Amino acid sequence: MNLNDYKLWTAVITPMKEDGSVNYDDLTNVLRDQEAAKNGILILGSTGEALNLDEDEKVKILEHTLSLNLTSPIMVGVGGINLTDTVKWIDYLETLPVHCYLLVTPLYAKPGTVGQYEWFKTLLDDSSRPCMLYNVPGRTGVKMSFEAIELLKDHKNFWAIKEASGSTEDFSKYVKAAPGAMVYSGDDAMLPDYTPLGAKGLVSVASNVWAKQTHNYVQKALSNELNENEKTLWRDCSNSLFMASNPIPVKRLMEIDGQITNATLRAPLTHKEIEDDSQLRLAHSKINEWNS
Repeated sequence: MNLNDYKLWTAVITPMKEDGSVNYDDLTNVLRDQEAAKNGILILGSTGEALNLDEDEKVKILEHTLSLNLTSPIMVGVGGINLTDTVKWIDYLETLPVHCYLLVTPLYAKPGTVGQYEWFKTLLDDSSRPCMLYNVPGRTGVKMSFEAIELLKDHKNFWAIKEASGSTEDFSKYVKAAPGAMVYSGDDAMLPDYTPLGAKGLVSVASNVWAKQTHNYVQKALSNELNENEKTLWRDCSNSLFMASNPIPVKRLMEIDGQITNATLRAPLTHKEIEDDSQLRLAHSKINEWNS
């Protein structure tokens, strides 16, 4: 399986029952929808609320996902602050038939270039699979170091970058720092802006609810076939999914559309943050009309 063939990776939600336990029937449906749309699957990322799941739950989610024998490649989120525990997590993942990992900049500590280099190199060395390095300063509190990326660019397991800072300037710098890496947009709305700068695809939240629609959007964006009205439409509709902290809005919209049973999240996230879902409903209608 050539991972580079997958231009869209869905950062999959973790559906939950009203009591907060994982809803495996809903998870199966979500994963099958991604498979049908021919999207890559990112499991246990921040959209999947991985930090609010315990170790046993994460293991069971992975076991369930792999039991489905999906034709889509499986990427697994690797995020944390304790290097020893993070290495143990990769060691466990190495025993499973998954395809690649998403390595997140260390959380909370805000390390500089040397600390980031040592963190990523340790994880890359411990892995036998291709790795995507993830810049998301809005969640981690620190920008992924351009200098660290340049030092790591020739590592055999450094495959790709997910860039989610919202900055075209930074996107260009990551492309320059690692010219051999596949650099993906981590922001649905920004893909048309990043494409001329060398974007190879998208790691998406929107494709949870719009699996086939987002697949078509990515294909058109990468081929420079989107007109200005389409760019505006996707920017506005994608941004509606961030009217509250991700994945609150996308879970709410998937509940409205019947894709999941309910929009339950783990504390401190809650669906109660959204009092008016009219913006989500309008976006859903517009995207479905666009794709009809």
